[in-house]
Amino acid sequence: MPSRKFADGEVVRGRWPGSSLYYEVEILSHDSGSQLYTVKYKDGTELELKESDIKPLTSFRQRKSGSASSSPSRRRGSRSRSRSRSPGRPPRSSRRSASASHQADIKEMRKEVLEVKLTPLVLEKFHVSEERSYVSAQYSLRPRREEIKETDSKEENIVTTTRSASPRTSEAPATQTKDLEFGGVPGVLLIMLGLPACLCLLLLMCEQKEPSLLNFPPPLPAWQDLWETRVFGVYVLWFLMQALFYLLPVGKVVEGMPLADGRRLKYRLNGFCALLLTSAVIGAAVFWGADLHYVYGHFLQFALAAAAFSLGLSVYLAVRAAGAPPGALAPSSSGNAIYDFFIGRELNPRIGTFDLKYFCELRPGLIGWVVVNLAMLLAEMRLQNRAAPSLAMTLVNSFQLLYVVDALWNEEALLTTMDITHDGFGFMLAFGDLAWVPFIYSFQAFYLVGHPNEVSWPMASLIIALKLCGYVIFRGANSQKNAFRKNPADPKLAHLKTIHTSTGKDLLVSGWWGFVRHPNYLGDLLMALAWSLPCGFGHALPYFYVAYFTVLLVHREARDERHCRRRYGLAWEQYCRRVPYRIL
Repeated sequence: MPSRKFADGEVVRGRWPGSSLYYEVEILSHDSGSQLYTVKYKDGTELELKESDIKPLTSFRQRKSGSASSSPSRRRGSRSRSRSRSPGRPPRSSRRSASASHQADIKEMRKEVLEVKLTPLVLEKFHVSEERSYVSAQYSLRPRREEIKETDSKEENIVTTTRSASPRTSEAPATQTKDLEFGGVPGVLLIMLGLPACLCLLLLMCEQKEPSLLNFPPPLPAWQDLWETRVFGVYVLWFLMQALFYLLPVGKVVEGMPLADGRRLKYRLNGFCALLLTSAVIGAAVFWGADLHYVYGHFLQFALAAAAFSLGLSVYLAVRAAGAPPGALAPSSSGNAIYDFFIGRELNPRIGTFDLKYFCELRPGLIGWVVVNLAMLLAEMRLQNRAAPSLAMTLVNSFQLLYVVDALWNEEALLTTMDITHDGFGFMLAFGDLAWVPFIYSFQAFYLVGHPNEVSWPMASLIIALKLCGYVIFRGANSQKNAFRKNPADPKLAHLKTIHTSTGKDLLVSGWWGFVRHPNYLGDLLMALAWSLPCGFGHALPYFYVAYFTVLLVHREARDERHCRRRYGLAWEQYCRRVPYRIL
C-alpha cells in the first residue's frame, strides 16, 4: 500500500476542480482505499482530491500584488485564462465567438447571473454540462453531513455570482480562526470577571498580618479605600509619560514580521532608553521631595485604577475594531463580540505610527513593575526601621530588575512572539500588561514589606545559582531562536541541525531547541521559583506567582503545539519524535 505524502492537519495548496487554480487548504483525512484526501478550504468547503492535485506551500511563489489565494474573479489583469471548466462559469454554448464584439460579450456575461452555493458544494438552479458532471464524479463534490439535514430554508444561504465559484468568501478574513480557546465565550467571561477579583483578593490577603486560608475571604474595605480619583490621575500621568518616551525619535527603527498581505510594520526600539529616562525622572522626583511610600500606602487603589484604565482601553479597542477592514483583523479573532473583546479583534491597532499593543507590552507595566519594587524596598526600610534593605528584598529587586532590563535590551525579540504576530489587542493583553504584570509580578516584594524573612548567605547563594541557571537557559534559547528567525543562513548557526518543512521554514532540532521543545519556558519557570524563594516557606502566597506562571506556560505551550502541528504537518511529527520532551 503506497504511503501518504501529507499528514492530517497540514496546510497545503489544493487544485480547484476543473481549473488550474490552487488554494490554501487543510488536510482533514485520507482514505487509504481510494487514495483520496479530504481537504477543507478557508470558507469551510470540503472536497476529496487526489494526491497529484495537492502541492506543498513551497511549490508556489508569493505574488507581489497580493495573496496567492485570491479568488479567480479578482484576477482580471491576467490575460491567460484556464480552459478547464470552473463550476461557476457559463457553458460554452452561451458564450460568443472570439470574433464577436467584446463589449457585447461583457454585457451578456453580466446578465447571466448564476446561483452557486459555495458551502457546502451543492450546485442549484444550474444546468450542469457533461464536462461538469465528469468533474463532479472525478473529485467527489459531496455535501457535508450537516447539509443533508437542512430543510427548504437553505435558500437563505445561496449567493449569486457571475464568475467561477471561489473557495473563499469576502465576508471575513481568511485568517480568522473558528476554534475558540480559553473555554470559548463562557471561559473568557469567567476570566474577565475573575482576574480583577483575584487581583483584589490577593492584595487584601497580603495586607493581613497573618494571611491564612481560614480567614478567606479577607474583609472588604470601604469604597473610599478602594478608589481614589487622585490615584487614577497619577496612573494616567504615568501612562502618558511612558507614551511620550515612546514617541521620542531615539533608537533604531526595525521591521516586524510579514503580515498577511506581505507588508511589514515599522517599530522604534527605545524601550531601554525609556527605562533610563524613567529612572532619571523618579530619581529627580525623590530628590525634590516626592515620597514613593505613597505607592505602597495606596497599592490596592493603584491596582484598581490600572484595572479600570485597561477596561476603558479595551472598550475603545473594541469600538475602533468594529470598523477595521478584514485584512487588519487578528488570526485569533472569531467574529463573536464577547470573545473578540477578550482576545482582541484588531491585530495591530495604531494611532498614526503609535502602536498601542506594542507600546503596552513593554512600557507602562514592565517599567512600572520596577518602580513598584523600588517603592516596596523603601517601604520595608521605613516600616521595619532598617538602615538598608533586607537580603531577601535585595534579591527579589535584583532578580526582577535583571529580567526587565533583559526584556527592554532585547526589545526586538518581542516582534516574533505570539502576542504580536497572532493575538489581537483586547482585554486579555490590556489587563495583563497594565494591571496584572506590575501588581502581581511585584507580589513578592509587596509580601516582604509586611512579612520579613531573613535569608542566610548559603541559602542566598543557592537561590542566586538557580536564578542564573534559569536566566542562562532563558536568554540562550531566546537568542538562538531570534537569530535563526532573522537569518537562518547565518554562519554562526551552521552547526545547528534542522528539519525542513513544507512551508519553506526549518525547525531547529539541536542546540537549546534540541534539549526540550520550549527551553525558554523552562528557564522562565526556574527564574520564577528563584523570585519566590527569598520569601521563605511561612505561607503559600508568595508562590502564587509560580503556580500561575506554570499554568500560563503550560497553556501557551499547548497553543504552540496546536499551531505548529497544523502548520508544519509531518515535519512537526518528525520534530516531536526527535525532541520528545516539551518543557521538562
